[in-house]
Amino acid sequence: MPDASPRRAHETVTSTGSAPNDGADPFAAIVSPVIRSAAAATAENWNNDSGEALDDAELRRELALIARAVDRIARGDDVERGLEPETAASALLRCRIVDRLRAAVVDAWTNATLQPLPAEMLAILRAFERVRESVEPRWDQRFAASLSQPTGLELVVEVAHDLRSPLTSILFLSETLRKGHSGEVNDVQRRQLGIIYSAALGLISVASDVIELARGGDQLVDPAPSPFSVTQIFESIKDIVQPLAEEKGLTIRLSPPATDQRLGYPVALSRVLLNLTTNALKFTDEGMVEIVSQSKGMTQLEFSVRDTGCGIDPEVVDRLYEPFRRSNARRSYYFSGTGLGLSISRKLVEAMGSTLEFETKPGWGTRFYFTLDLPPATSI
Repeated sequence: MPDASPRRAHETVTSTGSAPNDGADPFAAIVSPVIRSAAAATAENWNNDSGEALDDAELRRELALIARAVDRIARGDDVERGLEPETAASALLRCRIVDRLRAAVVDAWTNATLQPLPAEMLAILRAFERVRESVEPRWDQRFAASLSQPTGLELVVEVAHDLRSPLTSILFLSETLRKGHSGEVNDVQRRQLGIIYSAALGLISVASDVIELARGGDQLVDPAPSPFSVTQIFESIKDIVQPLAEEKGLTIRLSPPATDQRLGYPVALSRVLLNLTTNALKFTDEGMVEIVSQSKGMTQLEFSVRDTGCGIDPEVVDRLYEPFRRSNARRSYYFSGTGLGLSISRKLVEAMGSTLEFETKPGWGTRFYFTLDLPPATSI
C-alpha cells in the first residue's frame, strides 16, 4: 500500500510500479486521458534539440516517468519517493520534457469539445509545478561546485570586474543629474539621485574589495613610490562621498598637511582613506567626518579619519578586521557589513610599512589612524 503522507514542496516525486517492458505502451498506466494523450503527442512531435543522445525508447520511458508522476499527484497520490533515473537524462532535459508535456496538455484543453472541470485543470497544473520543481537543477550547488574549482577565484574576480563598469556609469550619470548639468532638478529628485549614487558607490566598493581580496588584499598597485598631492587625494575623496554626507546631513572636514607634495603610494593611500571615510559615514547619524593629515617629523605624516558616530560596539572589537564577518548594525542600506573594507585597509596600510590603529568612545565617535614615511617630493 503506498505511503499517502503529505509531501513537502522541496521533495521530489516518482512513478509507481516498474518501467514498462520493451514493446509495451509506456503510457498505458496513466489514468488521466488528457495527460496520456498529451504524452503520446509529445513523444510523436519531439524534436531533440538538446544535444543529448536519447533514442526513441529512452525518451518514451523518461516521458512516461514524468507523465505518470504528474498524473499521480493530480489525483492526490503524494508518494514520498524520488524521481528515479530510469534513463541517463539530465535535469535540464527533464525540465524540457515537463514544459513540452504541459504545453501539450494545454493545447489539448484548448482544442477539446468538452472542457474539463476547473478543479481538474487546476489540479493538473499544480501537479506540473510540483514535478517541475522536482527535476529542476540545483543551480546553487552547481555554482558552489564552480567556485571550488581551480578557476573559482578567477570567476569571482571576473564578476566583480563586470559589476564595476556599469556601476561607475551609474555613479557618473547620477551625480551629473544631481548637480543639474542635464537640466534643472527639484529637491525630491536631487535626494533620489543621491540615494542612487549612494547605493551604486556601496556596490562598487564591495566589488573593488572583492578584487583586492582576490589579490591578497595587500598588493600595492603603484609599481614604485611617486610624487602626489595629499590635498588632491583628500578633495577627491570628499567629492566621491559628498552625496552620502548630504543624504545624512553630515559635514566633511579636510585638514591637509602644510607640506602637501609627498612621495609615496597614492593609489593605496586613496583606497584606504576612501574605505575609512565611507565606513565612518555609515556609523554616523549626526555631526561630521574629518580627514586629517599632520606632520610627525621631517618625513612622517599621520593620517586619520574621525567620526562623531556611536563608537564601536565592544563585542565587535576583537573581530573588527575579519573579512566576511556578520554585522548586526545594518544602519545604512548602501554599505556592506562584511568587514571587507577594513580588512583590506589594514593590509594595504601594512604593505605601506605602517599599522592601522583606532580609538573609540561612546558619545565621542571613532578615529582610525596610521603613520606613513612620505618624504617631501621637492627633496627627491
